[in-house]
Amino acid sequence: MSAVQTGAGESRRRVLRGAVAGSLGVAGLGAASGHPAAAADRRAPGGDGEGKLSVAVLLYDGFTALDAVGPYEVLCRVPGVRVTMVAREAGPVRTDTGELTLMAERAMSEVERADVLLVPGGGNRGTVAMMEDAGVHRWIRRIHRRSTWTTSVCTGSLILGAAGLLRGLPATTYWASRPYLKEVGAVYTPGRFVETGKIVTAAGVSAGIDMGLHLASRLSDEKVAQAMQLAVEYDPDPPYDTGSPEKADAETEALALKLLADSAR
Repeated sequence: MSAVQTGAGESRRRVLRGAVAGSLGVAGLGAASGHPAAAADRRAPGGDGEGKLSVAVLLYDGFTALDAVGPYEVLCRVPGVRVTMVAREAGPVRTDTGELTLMAERAMSEVERADVLLVPGGGNRGTVAMMEDAGVHRWIRRIHRRSTWTTSVCTGSLILGAAGLLRGLPATTYWASRPYLKEVGAVYTPGRFVETGKIVTAAGVSAGIDMGLHLASRLSDEKVAQAMQLAVEYDPDPPYDTGSPEKADAETEALALKLLADSAR
């Protein structure tokens, strides 16, 4: 790293430290929210061994990046929460485009329990493979039995359904995959995310951020969730109003699906 880069990085850290000190004083976020004591009451055994609530994000070849990273970005800074990327084997895992890789910190066989299980969606290749993977289904069911929350983003709900967790339950998924929910026994229900008991399913891709904020409030409290929304400056104001099939015409829908298909690897 050059001296210029180092200086710029140090300058940025000073700015962030100054902003935090100015807005929170010496108390800091955890003390201001009162979260640590509240979290201690909710900690379940079998977490990550550090006394933190554990969130396991399942990665697999062909998952969609934002499905995993969106909720991660919201939850990873919530006091008392530890987010871990998990895959069949620890190591690099490719996204649906094949052009981005995330690292799984732990193998599925090493994770016996999590307070929150999060299953992201993926491209057709990745989703179908996971819907047919009996070993993954057994792991999902095992984690689900003791989880506080079992969640999905986008077509991750189809994977939960294939594992037998959504029979007769309201759920949502990616807009183009709604008809497939019926095939896994779920009842399609509109919404950015749908909560049924301890199962929460989010709609497509960016809806995982909404669900992540909801989970932040459940794992901590609303003040922390609201602060995290500000921390990641999640204040959507898109230049176009075509973010759901109810708002887009048929030509836009067809182009959206073509763009996804053409980028798949």
